[in-house]
Amino acid sequence: MSHTSAAPQPPLILDPARIESQVRLALEEDVGSGDLTASLLPADQMARAELITRESAVLCGAPWFETVFRLLDPEIQICWDVNDGEHISPGQRLCTIAGHSRALLTGERTAMNYLQMLSGTATLARRYADAVAGLPVRLLDTRKTLPGLRFQQKYAVRCGGGHNHRIGLFDVILIKENHILAAGSIPAALETARTLHPGVPVEIEVESLAELEIALGAGASVVLLDNFAPDDLRRAVALTAGRAQLEASGGISLETIRAVAETGVDRISVGALTKDVRAVDLSMRVL
Repeated sequence: MSHTSAAPQPPLILDPARIESQVRLALEEDVGSGDLTASLLPADQMARAELITRESAVLCGAPWFETVFRLLDPEIQICWDVNDGEHISPGQRLCTIAGHSRALLTGERTAMNYLQMLSGTATLARRYADAVAGLPVRLLDTRKTLPGLRFQQKYAVRCGGGHNHRIGLFDVILIKENHILAAGSIPAALETARTLHPGVPVEIEVESLAELEIALGAGASVVLLDNFAPDDLRRAVALTAGRAQLEASGGISLETIRAVAETGVDRISVGALTKDVRAVDLSMRVL
């Protein structure tokens, strides 16, 4: 089936300066004016530690994990046994760390928070991606991310095999119900978007087959089908006949995503990828 494609999303670039800025904020809220407990240790004491996983997961967050320790001890040595995006198994060693004892103990919680949370996001994304494996559909995240962790979670979704819907409000126009009401109609909203922001990808949300027909008539290239039942999704695919990309969204779970994908939609967006996060059980042991 041939479809009119939206413009490709920009690459998610891991900028070391950006990661350092994010990590400095995280350390500031945890360390503050200084780690009182770690100050009990001799300043020149050295230590080694290893990081292990207690459960199966997809690893994610190594750049933030490393940056935490490097800001606390520029001479720290971290040797990874696995890379972001790879599967890890219970009891597996993920990395070894060698450096000043104070740095290891001060940075442990912040570094682990990043790795556990982002690995949880990547692991859930992988489960959803596996659920639609073999079907010509793209799994997308949403803007339902943890405040201050948008970029990190978007990266984790990619590590898990998903795709980013949009990074924020600045890179794609998504016209939803309230935008349509404010603009007066679906055609008016689409026309205004194209006029004000030529070249920017535009997607419009519809809530019925009748609205889908209007959007297609107005030249929509990407249409979000909000809370459509599977039968209506199939009707939407038949009605569209390749004139636009169709995205299913709303209440989609691991149990239902395969059936949604089998209707023939091009994209499925799932808010749960980034908002229903369970941290992966990891442990850092000082040797």
